[in-house]
Amino acid sequence: MKRLSVIVITQNEEHNIHDCLASVQWADEIVVVDSHSVDRTRDIARQFTPLVFEVDWQGYTGTKNMALEHATGDWVLWLDADERVTPALAESIQRILNRDDGAVDGYEMPRRAYFLGRWIRHCGWYPGYVLRLVRRPLARFDSHHVHEGFAFNGTRARLSAPIDHYTDRNIEHYFYKYNRYTSLAVKDLLAKGRDFRFIDLIVRTMVTFVKMYVFKRGFIDGLLGF
Repeated sequence: MKRLSVIVITQNEEHNIHDCLASVQWADEIVVVDSHSVDRTRDIARQFTPLVFEVDWQGYTGTKNMALEHATGDWVLWLDADERVTPALAESIQRILNRDDGAVDGYEMPRRAYFLGRWIRHCGWYPGYVLRLVRRPLARFDSHHVHEGFAFNGTRARLSAPIDHYTDRNIEHYFYKYNRYTSLAVKDLLAKGRDFRFIDLIVRTMVTFVKMYVFKRGFIDGLLGF
């Protein structure tokens, strides 16, 4: 049976980290890299693993790559602190570790996002497949400032069991994260040499709203879909 390392980066996640790590306590190894939390994040994490490291924030990509450096398993599963591995997904991953024949190098899984406590089924949010389980020798994060992921060229397959994502517990947190992510996204655009004009922002916003709310049936999710 192959060994699994789970990696999580944190900063002030005491309200999330217990449930996150509890969902993967069956793994062979859990690595938590924390960027100077001022709450109980590290104390809670140490209830599940001795591999808790405190580091300076290096951006999402840099900090996650630091977590990879501490992983020793044959496979790596990356989680955010506000995510949970469902029991069905845990069973699927364990079957993969048991029967690994070398044919697949990475697995995508559907992500079930909960906004203000409610599962958003439409808007293009679900299934929203994400690549999270990768052979450790092939695991490395790309250079994007935001929405980073594995820079991965191996063979991949898809799992049917979902990962749960408890995003945005309140409106204040939503707008805080929205402001932070859009600033990082602008950095990515400028790094690609793309200009950023106000009229493009207006047009893109309108097109995106129509696509998500109308064509991808966000209206079915009611006010939260809006």
